[in-house]
Amino acid sequence: MYPHLDQVGTVAVLDALSPGQNAPWLVEGVLYCWLESEDEYLYQGWEPDGVEHLTVTIGHRPDWAIEIEVSGRVDGTEQLRRLVLTLLEHGGVVTDDYSDHAWTAGEIRSHARHEGLTFFDFRGSYNRLI
Repeated sequence: MYPHLDQVGTVAVLDALSPGQNAPWLVEGVLYCWLESEDEYLYQGWEPDGVEHLTVTIGHRPDWAIEIEVSGRVDGTEQLRRLVLTLLEHGGVVTDDYSDHAWTAGEIRSHARHEGLTFFDFRGSYNRLI
């Protein structure tokens, strides 16, 4: 995800949500979060069109992001929505593994659809495959 909040502010939010646990932060016991920089693996595996879409949406090519993984032992949808909406409180976007769309907080709150999917719509994505 790409919040408008700077790295210091983002780290402060994550520290508050995950006291004593960082790199990665463990939020709500099921979300693993860490900062990723462009000089590491930020765009590894991305299609050029996806990077271009993100750059146009944000207005620049971000040089850092927060990567979030959901534990495989739980659904994680509600926990992820809460975290993402908290981190997007000051603006920004988030992408997921199920579409190339850069989701805003407003789109997530309203359950907006892009190409038939909502944010973090692993069920809808799976149903397309079967």
